[in-house]
Amino acid sequence: MGRHRWGKAAAGALLTAVVVTTGSGCGGGAEAGPPAATVKAPELTSATTTFKDAVTKFDLTDGCPKAAGACWDKMIAVMEPARELRKAMNSHSAGPQFWSDAYALVDRMERGIAVGEDRVSNRPDVLGSAHELSRWLDAHPVQ
Repeated sequence: MGRHRWGKAAAGALLTAVVVTTGSGCGGGAEAGPPAATVKAPELTSATTTFKDAVTKFDLTDGCPKAAGACWDKMIAVMEPARELRKAMNSHSAGPQFWSDAYALVDRMERGIAVGEDRVSNRPDVLGSAHELSRWLDAHPVQ
């Protein structure tokens, strides 16, 4: 009979040790590493200026031959600041309703870039929409 009681006591002590170990935070948690860095959205005025400057550099009629793959560098040079502009619009207090037409133009640019550099047909989607977005920004200034 004594042997049976000792087994229960040992099992109880072992169970207590397991509970204390797993409950003590040994599995990681909030203190497991440094907090993630927050990514700051670009400021709207700066992002708008950078985008419009890129669009001005690449006029649709200037230096864009009809050959496949031509103008890819220009499309990328306009697309990158358009993406930064979208981030700035996302964080701006005007809200998504105000930006809906601008978002649609950036989306069209993204679809054009997704076609790839081999296609001539994506130029109007990327470069044409970039010019439309530049005009939209002129017509809808925000502070």
